[in-house]
Amino acid sequence: MSGFPRAIAVASLACVAVNGSASAQTLPTPPPVRAPHAMVVSVHHEASDAGLAVLKQGGNAVDAAVAVAFALAVVYPEAGNIGGGGFMLIKPAHKRGAKKLGDGKAHFIDYREEAPAAASRDMYLDKDGNVVKGMSTQGYAASGVPGTVAGMAYAEEHYGKLGLKAAMQPAIKLARDGFVGTEEELNVWHSALLKKNAEAYRIYQRNGDFYKAGEVIKQPELAATLERIAADPNEFYHGRMADQIAEEMKSGGGTISKADLEGYSVKDRAPLVGRYHGYEITTAPPPSSGGIVLLETLNILTGYDLKKMGGDRSPQQVHLITEAFRRAFMDRSDYLGDPDFTKMPLAQMSNRKYAEAWRRTIDPVKASVSKDLVRPAGFMPEPPKQKGVTDHTETTHFSVVDADGNAVSNTYTLNFYFGSGVVVKGLGFAMNDEMDDFTSKVGVPNGFGLIQGPNNAIAPHKRPLSAMTPTVVTKRGKLRLVLGSPGGPTIISTVTNDLISVLDNGLNVQEAADAPRFHNQYLPDELQVEKRFSAATGDVLKANGYNVKRSGEFDEHNPGIWGDSELIAVDPKTGELLGGHDTRKGFGKASGY
Repeated sequence: MSGFPRAIAVASLACVAVNGSASAQTLPTPPPVRAPHAMVVSVHHEASDAGLAVLKQGGNAVDAAVAVAFALAVVYPEAGNIGGGGFMLIKPAHKRGAKKLGDGKAHFIDYREEAPAAASRDMYLDKDGNVVKGMSTQGYAASGVPGTVAGMAYAEEHYGKLGLKAAMQPAIKLARDGFVGTEEELNVWHSALLKKNAEAYRIYQRNGDFYKAGEVIKQPELAATLERIAADPNEFYHGRMADQIAEEMKSGGGTISKADLEGYSVKDRAPLVGRYHGYEITTAPPPSSGGIVLLETLNILTGYDLKKMGGDRSPQQVHLITEAFRRAFMDRSDYLGDPDFTKMPLAQMSNRKYAEAWRRTIDPVKASVSKDLVRPAGFMPEPPKQKGVTDHTETTHFSVVDADGNAVSNTYTLNFYFGSGVVVKGLGFAMNDEMDDFTSKVGVPNGFGLIQGPNNAIAPHKRPLSAMTPTVVTKRGKLRLVLGSPGGPTIISTVTNDLISVLDNGLNVQEAADAPRFHNQYLPDELQVEKRFSAATGDVLKANGYNVKRSGEFDEHNPGIWGDSELIAVDPKTGELLGGHDTRKGFGKASGY
C-alpha cells in the first residue's frame, strides 16, 4: 500500500541471564490447547477461528493477524477496532525449510493513533488552566487520527501472502451475516457512554432494546465499510470514507480533518532486543514504554535465582519482582515519549551495570519507599522536572503462529471501552479517545495517580506514549513464547510475570495466563493485587512494608481482575504449539490445527 511508507528506527538492547523452573501456586486450570501446525489465541472465539481459517487457506501469520484484527472490530467492538490504533510485532521463523516472511527480519509495525494538526498542548484546559473533565475521554474532541486500517493494510502488503481481500473475508461475513452474543460479552454493550451518541445508541443498544444472549447480531453498515476497505484501504485515508470521517468529526467539534487522515503514515520500526537466561526477548520500542521497562525489569532480576525462592507468586518472588518494577517504572515516568519528538536514554536504561546498581538498592526482605528512591549516579541524564505518562485498560491482544513458525504478537486499542463513544454515521465503527493518553496538563495526576509530564505533552502529529508490550521469545533462533496483554500500565507487569512464570517457574501457558496478578508502577506507592491473589502472601508483604491494595476489595460484585493474556508456547520436546487463553474472559479461544 503505497500510502504508508517505511520508517525504520533501529534499537537493539542487551539483557543478562537468569535461571528457570519452579512449581506453581495457582488455581486449577485446564491444560493448554495443543496443535501440531499453527495456533491463534484471542479474546473472542470467532476472531480466533477467523485467523485459523485464513491459516488453513495457506495464509501466513500476518494474514491471520489481519483477519483476527478485523474480526475483533466486529465481535469485540469495545476494544477491537478500525477507529483506533496499536502495534504489531512480526517475528519471522529462522528454521530450515520455512518460507521466508518479508525480508526475514523482525519488524515492529507502529500504527498508533496520532494527534491532529489542530491539536495543542492546552486544548483540554479551561480559561483558568484547569483540565475540563471528560473532554479528552468522551465525544468528538477526544479522538486521535486512527491507524488500524493503515497498519493492517501495510502489514498485509509487505509481509502477508493472501492479500487484504482474502484476509478480511471472515470479518466481512461476521458483520454481514452476524454472530451470536453471550451475556458476558453483551453486558459491556450496556455502557452509558453509548447513549450520548445517537449512532452508537442505535447500533450497539438498538435505541434501548438491548441485545440478549443468543441473538444473532448483524452490522450492515460495518460490513459495507469493511468491503470498501478490502477493495481499497486508501479510501479510509484519501477517498470518500476519509471525507465521511472528517465531516463527522467537524459536525461534533472534533479536530480530525481530511488532511490529517491523508498525512497519516505507518512507522515500521526495529524492535528492542534483549537476552534473559539464554532467551532472546524481542519486544516493543517507543512510542511503547512496555518493551524497555520489560527489559530493564528483567535486567534487575538477573541477579536473583528466582526458581529457588518459593515458586510462582511466593512472597520472596513477588517482593523482588515488585522492587524491579518500582525502579523501572520510575525511569519510565521520567524519560519516555514519542521517539520522533523525544530523545530517550534507552541504551542507558538497558545497561547491565545500571541494573546492578539498582539491584544494590533493594533490601532482600523490606519494601522500598518510592518517594525516597534515588537513581544510581553516573548512568542516566538529568530527567525533566515533571514527569509521568498515562495509559488505559480497554485494549485487546492476540497471538498467532503459523505452520512455518512465523509469529505475530499484536496489541491494539480504542483506549476506554468503545473509545470516545462516537460512531461515524453510515460507517458503523467507533472512534478512539486516544488523546487522553497525552498529558492534558503537566504535573496533574491522572486516573492511575501518575504525574504527567512534558515528554508526553500534546503536539500536532505526535503519538502518545503507550504501555502495550507485544513480545516474542526465542532460544537459539527457535520460537518459544508469544505473549501480550491489555491493561494500561498493568500490561507491562502482566507480560513480565507471564514470561517469568513460564521461563523461570515452569508454568505452562494456561497456568501463566490464569495466575493471580500483581502490579507496582512506582507511584502511587502501592502493590496492587487481584482479588484472587493469595491473602496469606498479601499479609506477608504487608508485614514487610508493602501498601497492598486488593482490586475490587469492597465490592462483592467486582471480580477484581485485570488484563487478558493470550499466549502461545512451543513445546521444546515435541515441537507442538501450546495455546493459553486467559479464562478471565469466557468467550475467548485458542484455535489450532
